[in-house]
Amino acid sequence: GLGKKVAILDADIYGPSIPRMLGLGEQTPEAVDRKITPLEAFGIKAMSMGSIIPGDEPVVWRGPMVTSALDQMLRGVTWGDLDVLVVDFPPGTGDAHLSMTQNVPFAGAVIVSTPQDIALLDAKKGAAMFEKVGVPIFGWIENMSYFLCPHCGERSEIFGHGGAKTMAKETGMDFLGQIPLDACIRETSDDGTPIVASDPDSDHAQAYRDIARQVAAKLG
Repeated sequence: GLGKKVAILDADIYGPSIPRMLGLGEQTPEAVDRKITPLEAFGIKAMSMGSIIPGDEPVVWRGPMVTSALDQMLRGVTWGDLDVLVVDFPPGTGDAHLSMTQNVPFAGAVIVSTPQDIALLDAKKGAAMFEKVGVPIFGWIENMSYFLCPHCGERSEIFGHGGAKTMAKETGMDFLGQIPLDACIRETSDDGTPIVASDPDSDHAQAYRDIARQVAAKLG
């Protein structure tokens, strides 16, 4: 909705979810002149190990193979003219993060965490890793921030609340917004019909757009 040409690289080799969330099903990318043509959905180009290896097959690889696969997905793909390439990292600070941050000049990182303390500790380590390798932190997002009961309207803070906002403040970083724990978001993600596309006028879609605008502003 912001008029940007966007692609997403799913860097979660062991648990890729982007093909499912974009509704790409069993589609596989084609190779043309030894270059891979990325799949596309909702105007977004996408590359993921989940589109190459069947979804029910585990990826049993050591670090160097992960590094090689990520490099191939980055440099061996015909991405075309883009404004933004989003890299979706898995949780933690593993091979995917280290190999890509050492080889790619990232404009910035966005830290996503649920509100509970144990998740925030891991997210804080991730933020520290990006800072250590010289990647600016654009800010924090709190996912599954609260649950709004569809029957009575009562707000329940199942995982605690505000932890990511507090962590952002403590680390001197921006807080970009919060996404609620909601069945609509879960269902549209599982069905491959992202809520920003399937229900663009909803409050949930607006929350995602607000975050996207802030990130786009930081990209300049």
